[in-house]
Amino acid sequence: MNPLANRPFVKMNGLGNEILVLDLRADPVEVPAAAARALARPSVLPFDQAMVLYPPRRAGTAAFVRILNSDGSFSAACGNGTRCIAALEAERTGAPHALFESEAGLLDCHVRPDGQVEVDMGAPRFDWRDIPLARDVGETAQVIVPGFEALGPASLVSMGNPHTVFFVPDADAVDVEKLGAALEHHPLFPERANISFASLTAPDRILLHVWERGAGRTRACGTAACATGVSAARTGRTGRSVTVTLPGGDLEISWREADGHVLMTGPVEHEFSGTLSPAMLEEAA
Repeated sequence: MNPLANRPFVKMNGLGNEILVLDLRADPVEVPAAAARALARPSVLPFDQAMVLYPPRRAGTAAFVRILNSDGSFSAACGNGTRCIAALEAERTGAPHALFESEAGLLDCHVRPDGQVEVDMGAPRFDWRDIPLARDVGETAQVIVPGFEALGPASLVSMGNPHTVFFVPDADAVDVEKLGAALEHHPLFPERANISFASLTAPDRILLHVWERGAGRTRACGTAACATGVSAARTGRTGRSVTVTLPGGDLEISWREADGHVLMTGPVEHEFSGTLSPAMLEEAA
């Protein structure tokens, strides 16, 4: 029997970004890529990202988090998923504060009295090696991506995962599926990239559509909202605090000047809980 069978799960979403939570802290086992793909099938437990909780590695943290995309690939960061596990941990402990560790570093979370969850997503990284890119492109705030010159310059940044942000006249008019799928696998991005199309709707508001690497088009992406807010400020389009509107709703993004960290605030929703059955995992071999 698959070692994941009969394990409990929680299905949540952050602004429609579909999140599967597997808490394996009591009895940790690996979640192979094939198991993630099996669970993400439309007839089983379709998700954009799975947040897998393991016993903490560092004192003071609630868990070490591994993040899998629906195609089974790993991601170092997921903002909407982090808000979901923060809300669950607050329910479990009765405390509004939780600190998690991921491949991207520490994630400091606070559940507000109104249920909104704030996550310190850490500092963005701009060096081409950190994003990462295949080569030195010079200033990463404005980069022409070969083959996609018509889109204008992109802002390239890592929020623990690679992001490419295009500012366009009308994000609603962009063919996100066509362009996103092509750009995700562009040779400039050796680890693929999340592709965002953003347009300003007010001095402090941004409309955003996102193609996520390993998941495709999603209704919301927290790290993309962070990358877009940072990119807008970095290129002089906005100040350091903006509201980012995605198809699933709004995220508040603040790029703190004191330490360069990005704070992301938004809602979460609990959909349902259950137990993984052997049938759900039957194509995971």
